Amino acid sequence: MPPSPVPSAVAASSDRIELMKTFVQIVEAGSLSAAAAQMRTTQPTVSRRLQALERLLGVRLLRRSTHAMKLTEDGERCVERARELIESWQAFESDLRGDDEEPEGMLRVVAPHAFGQQLLVGPLAAYIRRHPRVSVEWLLHDRRPDFIAEGVDCAIQVGEVNDLGVVAIKLSEVPRIVVAAPSVLEGLPAPTHARELAALPWLALRTFYRTEILLSHARSGESCRVALRPRLSTDSLYALRSAAVMGMGVCVGSTWLLAEELAQGRLIQLAPEWQAAALPVYLTYPQARLQPPKLKRFIEAMRFEWPT
Repeated sequence: MPPSPVPSAVAASSDRIELMKTFVQIVEAGSLSAAAAQMRTTQPTVSRRLQALERLLGVRLLRRSTHAMKLTEDGERCVERARELIESWQAFESDLRGDDEEPEGMLRVVAPHAFGQQLLVGPLAAYIRRHPRVSVEWLLHDRRPDFIAEGVDCAIQVGEVNDLGVVAIKLSEVPRIVVAAPSVLEGLPAPTHARELAALPWLALRTFYRTEILLSHARSGESCRVALRPRLSTDSLYALRSAAVMGMGVCVGSTWLLAEELAQGRLIQLAPEWQAAALPVYLTYPQARLQPPKLKRFIEAMRFEWPT
């Protein structure tokens, strides 16, 4: 009876995964020598694995000179697909082994600027301390990422999620209130009804409101649409807060971001029984049947250690 081809097929598959892991490590490390050091092997070994992968695929993946290394066009396509295949394989192994496997590898996360610089640093630090074999790329921008093209594992998103191609896990809601510096009132009585706010100078947060904002009364549920002509429009929560503290106008902002200024009296809440709708916060990641351990543990950290 001829020997079963299964073991050799499994070995070949395993070898291909290892070759792809080496290639991705080279790209992320920036050189063959750095990749070898990180993988605790030799540079000739790393070079042989790269050459073996290039022979297997029939394409050149890297252009190398004495002082530089650059991905070819085929290499740029290959590195993203290689990351996907590696993560799918790791997720498959993890699913078979159960939840006890220690996460490892690089986790790429996109978060909004303000959240990523302030609110989420605590949960992120706890995650990194708990999983020392994981390193994190913490990328801060407010646009929606292209998960595949940018090699992003997951993103923190403020506002509703309309992309059917992603999984969205709701983490929290962000209450929003109306505030201004005391100087904005110039001795006038503080507004108590939302309609009184229209007469004041305004600041706008372009990502969520520009020329009008809908406010609701906390107890009665009454709604009031406030038209505004902003003196300053920005897409930055920090710039919005700074402009408000300087007395440039009224704004609607997240309570967590404004708490210190309110406590110190640099800002006051206007029409305190009126609020803008709370913004939902989601963790999103591409539709996939399996999750690698590093992503699964990160989701758990964000869900259970979200700042209150």
